[in-house]
Amino acid sequence: MKYQTVYFEKPGPENTNDTLKLVQEWANMLNIQHIVIATTTGKTGIQALKLLKSHHVIIVTHSTGFAQENEQELSPEFKDQIESMGSTILTCPHAFGGIGRAVRLKYKTYELDDIVASTLRLLGQGSKVAVEIALMAADSGLIQTDKDIIAVGGTNHGADTALVIKPSNVGRFFDLRIRGFLCKPWDF
Repeated sequence: MKYQTVYFEKPGPENTNDTLKLVQEWANMLNIQHIVIATTTGKTGIQALKLLKSHHVIIVTHSTGFAQENEQELSPEFKDQIESMGSTILTCPHAFGGIGRAVRLKYKTYELDDIVASTLRLLGQGSKVAVEIALMAADSGLIQTDKDIIAVGGTNHGADTALVIKPSNVGRFFDLRIRGFLCKPWDF
């Protein structure tokens, strides 16, 4: 097999359209049906749904309270639009957050999930996000762990990273396989 990874010069939302076009191309080429997309406000989710109409797209948001207590960052307008387009929205605790984040914030120390997340960030923030949302979607029962998916993450806003992943549940984290990189930022 010969596949080429696309490297963006810099991370950021300016790479979103190119990332999503690569996702569409690879999903068709590899016959991948499930695509998991990270979105904060919903803007990236809407862009993905408009392009990836023939695939099952799962939109993953930040957990409620991620940025501020009781606040959901997904725009109500985008939420309605995503749902009207027939997509599933997943909002749940982050695979590399949850109780470990609470310990870090209260006791000013790091937990194992922080170390795993920081290790994945060696490949870029979008790579960490892509792995994390794959775990979250598997734990929520929205994807199967025996079929490859494409997971899309970004650096702060937009999408700049896409991975082909054989997902796992969080409790079986070490069974997850990153099969390949469709794209990622070179400088991050």
